[in-house]
Parts: sequence; structure tokens; C-alpha cells
Amino acid sequence: MSPEKKSPTIYDVAKLAGVSISTISRVLNSPDKVNSETHKRVMNAIDRLGFVPRAEARAHAMQNTNRIGVLTPFFTAPSFVQRFRGVASALSKANYELVIYPVDSIDHLQGYISSIPLMRNIDGLIIMSLALGDQDAQRLSNNGMETVLIEYSHPKLNSIVIDDEHGGRLAAEHLIKKGHKTFAFLGDIEPPEKFAIHPVKSRLTGFKQALQDAGLSLSTTLTRPVSYNQEDSRQAARELLGLLSPPSAIFVGSDIQALSVLQAARQMKIKVPEDLAVIGFDDIDVAEHVDLTTIRQHLDESGRLAAEILLARINEPNRPLQHIKLPLNLIERLTT
Repeated sequence: MSPEKKSPTIYDVAKLAGVSISTISRVLNSPDKVNSETHKRVMNAIDRLGFVPRAEARAHAMQNTNRIGVLTPFFTAPSFVQRFRGVASALSKANYELVIYPVDSIDHLQGYISSIPLMRNIDGLIIMSLALGDQDAQRLSNNGMETVLIEYSHPKLNSIVIDDEHGGRLAAEHLIKKGHKTFAFLGDIEPPEKFAIHPVKSRLTGFKQALQDAGLSLSTTLTRPVSYNQEDSRQAARELLGLLSPPSAIFVGSDIQALSVLQAARQMKIKVPEDLAVIGFDDIDVAEHVDLTTIRQHLDESGRLAAEILLARINEPNRPLQHIKLPLNLIERLTT
């Protein structure tokens, strides 16, 4: 009878990776405190050996932890807060605790993706507005970490997405129907955070395409890439509205920036919608309070659905993966 094969230990991982035991511990418990080169070497060793930390063995011995993690950038932005609200409403009904993992760099993201499935401190994971590579998705899948992506899709994981280009088309078609001929765009199309999903560029693409289909265009001088910062957005709006031939309509990549456009117009004594039409994107709570016309994506619904899909997969892991596309609607209020 052949002897039973011994499970790899943390010492085996340390030897293969050429690092200390304490470094392995940091990679698993505080991945943000380890440089990317060392982190990659340790994770490669873990993958090659099939190492399973003791914490995971303990977690598997329990029925569950009753905790769901949410991995997200920009977690204080209004649209993300509304998604959290949807997640929390579904989890509270099922008596699950919500754990937030804020991401502010690519190394931070990689650290979470590699350590969370191994440590098993949660039963499932919702990932908002973050791009995952094939290796990341494979790691989550191989380690049995049930996962739902929001605003990004991967064939190995559940996902909930919208068609941002279609949203841009809806905005253009509405403004064309209202008789506008000169258009501007303002939004965060080239943000510095390379680890996050940035859908505003797709919204601009759809907007321009719909204008082109109607024999109209959006000039580069009336396209303002501007950061999410409110003061930057106000300044860009002032520049657009101060031109000798200002646009009669502005499509803004997000509602929060559209609020800055409305403020700039008010300060410059420009009447909305008589002299300027403004359309936002998202339909965050405040959009209704300021009567902003906007493209509604169902933020609370996406969070609620993500949590419900995740809980269903935890209870029944053999359920088919779900890839859901939520509809977009134009909500006409008093700014167009």
C-alpha cells in the first residue's frame, strides 16, 4: 500500500517561493502590504503546490460564515452607495453580514483576489466595476468562491451588466427629437484608475454614433474629458457655456457631474431647459430632486440581484451561471 500523499504546508510554499514564513502570512492576510513581485511569486508557489491554509479547512468544516464580501472602488460615490443599498437589502433578509473590501490600486485588487478564496473568511463575493483577467476568474472558480460581477462580464462567473453605448444613443436620440443641433459632452472618459471599469467612454461612443446616424456630429472642441471632481466639472461646464457659439444641449457622463453643469448654468444666468438642455446618466436619488433628465440604470436592482444570485449559488452550487443585462430607460424631467 502506497503511503498517503502529505498535504503541502506553509513551509513548502516558503521554500518554493524563496521567502520567509512571515511573508507567506502577509500575502494571505495583508496582501496590500506585500510588493507585487513577491506577491506573484508566492501565489505561483501556492498554485503549483495546491496549498490550502488551515483557515480554509476550518471554514469548510463549518456550514458557512454568513458573510458576503463586496470588492469595490469608489465606494462612497452615490451610484455605488445605491448598489450597496440593494445588496444590503437582500442580505439582511437572509441574515447575512456585508463586508466591504475597498480597492484603490491594481496591486490591492490582485491581493484580494488571491487571498480571499484561500482564507475563506466569507461565503461569496460580489465584485463591482472591476476588470478581472482569466487567471483571476480561474482562481475564484477553482477555489469554489461563488462570485457575481457587476458592470463586467466573464464566462466563468455570474455577471450583471448594462449596455453603456445604448445609453449614450438614448441620450442623443432624445436631444435630436427635441430639435437640438449643437451638442457637447462632459465626462470622466480617461480616468487614472486602470484597475476599475470606466463605462463613460462607451456612453460617449454611443452618443456620437447616434448623432452620426442622424447626420449630425459632436466636435472635439465641445467634448470635455474631465475628472469626477465637482470643481473640475463646474470649470469645464463654464468653459463650454462661455464659448462664442455654446452648445444648446450637453450630455454628461454621470448625474453627479450633471449637477455641476446645472450649477454652472445657474451661476451664468443660463436658463435650463430654455437655453440649455442637460442629460445625465445613472438616475441617482438626487436626480429626481433636481428634476434632472437622465438615463436610468437600475442601481439598487443590480445590487439586489447580485446578492440574490450569489445566495442561490451558495445554496445550490450546481445552478447554471447567470449573465444578466439590465435595461436602460430615459427618464425625462425638467432639464430637457
